[in-house]
Amino acid sequence: MKSNVVIYWTLAVFFLFVATMYTVWAYLYYGYVEWVGVVAVYLLAVLFAFLAFYLGKVYKAQGGELPEDRYDANIDDGDPEMGHFAPWSWWPIALAGGAAIVLLGIAVGAWIVPIGVAIVLVALPGWVYEHYRGNFVH
Repeated sequence: MKSNVVIYWTLAVFFLFVATMYTVWAYLYYGYVEWVGVVAVYLLAVLFAFLAFYLGKVYKAQGGELPEDRYDANIDDGDPEMGHFAPWSWWPIALAGGAAIVLLGIAVGAWIVPIGVAIVLVALPGWVYEHYRGNFVH
């Protein structure tokens, strides 16, 4: 994580330099400052500074090196338990399709929204309760 902090601080300084150079270049070339680009690149520098500051604080507060930061660590050392996922499940696809139909109805015509809501109302409990019935019951 320490290498990430160094990379982000380097990027913050780089984009600060680029934003300053862009401001000077725009003023000399156009005769005025082009504010959209200047603000965007300065905010990019601020973004990387925020990330570097946050990761630096987390690195100091974690109380030691993470397995990802050690050269002698194995892949399994930093492998936490992420939960149980069903790779065979079709319910997320049905839920995404229902949500897409709802958003399509909002964009195109309200008559299709109830169809999407009905699909969402069937797919959401199906996905939540898929491990409580059928072949994959726990």
